[in-house]
Amino acid sequence: MTDEPDASVDAKIASLGDWRGEVLSRLRAWVREADPDVIEEIKWRKPTNPLGVIAWSHAGMIATGESYRNKLKVTFAKGAALTDSTSLFNASLDGGTRRAIDIAEGEPIDEEAFKAMIRAAIALNTQKR
Repeated sequence: MTDEPDASVDAKIASLGDWRGEVLSRLRAWVREADPDVIEEIKWRKPTNPLGVIAWSHAGMIATGESYRNKLKVTFAKGAALTDSTSLFNASLDGGTRRAIDIAEGEPIDEEAFKAMIRAAIALNTQKR
C-alpha cells in the first residue's frame, strides 16, 4: 500500500458530510495504523449506492465499512472465528462467519480493542495461507 489514501475512499467519506464521515475517517485511520500494508478499496458499487462500500484486506478480506442513515457498520469477514474478549461485536452475532460492530451517533469506540481486532483478523488471514 502507498502512504497516500485511496481517493475513492476519500470521496465516500466526504459524501457522508456528518458524524458518520468523521467516525468512518477515524476508523479508517485506526485500520491504517494497525496495518500500514492494508489494501483499501471501494467495492460493490451499484445504482442505489454509487460510491460503494469501503473494504480493507490483507491476505484476504479483513472488514468492510458501511454507512446507513442512522449508523455505521464495520463487518469483519471472518469475525465469528475471532476472539472478542472486549465485546466489540454487537451485530450479526448469529451468523456462522461474519461479525459486525454497529456504531450510532455519539457511541464510543474502544480504539485499542478495534486495532487489536484488525490485527487478529490479519493474523487469521495469514495463518490460513
